[in-house]
Amino acid sequence: MSSTAITDVITTLAEAERRFHLNRTEIEAFFPEWRIDLAAIAPTEQTRIDEIRRRYLYQRSQGHLLEGTVMLLFASPLLALAGFYDPPFKIRAEASVQLNLDDGEEILQGRIDVLVLQNQLWVIVLESKKTTLSVWSALPQTLAYLMANPQPEKPSFAMMTNGDEIVFVKLIQAENRQYSLSRVFAPFTSSQELYRVFQILKRISRESQTTN
Repeated sequence: MSSTAITDVITTLAEAERRFHLNRTEIEAFFPEWRIDLAAIAPTEQTRIDEIRRRYLYQRSQGHLLEGTVMLLFASPLLALAGFYDPPFKIRAEASVQLNLDDGEEILQGRIDVLVLQNQLWVIVLESKKTTLSVWSALPQTLAYLMANPQPEKPSFAMMTNGDEIVFVKLIQAENRQYSLSRVFAPFTSSQELYRVFQILKRISRESQTTN
């Protein structure tokens, strides 16, 4: 039995789809959480979002940012503002995950940047990259992390960001393992983009509390 890091094995989207028998779907009804039923943003929330973006743009103007800085300046404050740092949610940073492949003959191990849980239900996985990398470079390992959900009957969500761009992912491990992607949001170019990201996070938060 061999044990390998997820980042060493799952390096491309094609490899993730093959290893986990995943198919991408573009059916809108599969992933409504980023499209519809988004709550309005309160004035106080808008002010806070503007502050997060202003600080990020200031630091970003000095040059490229490392992954930890993107998390500290941008991703973590968004999660906090969306309520994921408050009850009933729990945060796990650098959460260890393990996947058994080929009937246990191969074990893949990795660490999720940030995992949000409600009881034992995974609510959202956050994967960040430094600004020099494309946000899409996070997709193969993000799919692997979502496959490690200990409650595969529940849908899993992820947010991938390099600061300049954000993409949401939804994965369902039903009979036909499928995943879908949101459009790319670009808060670097417009505050409206970040408002929409916040609304999606609030929608996922609300949905998790009603289905758990």
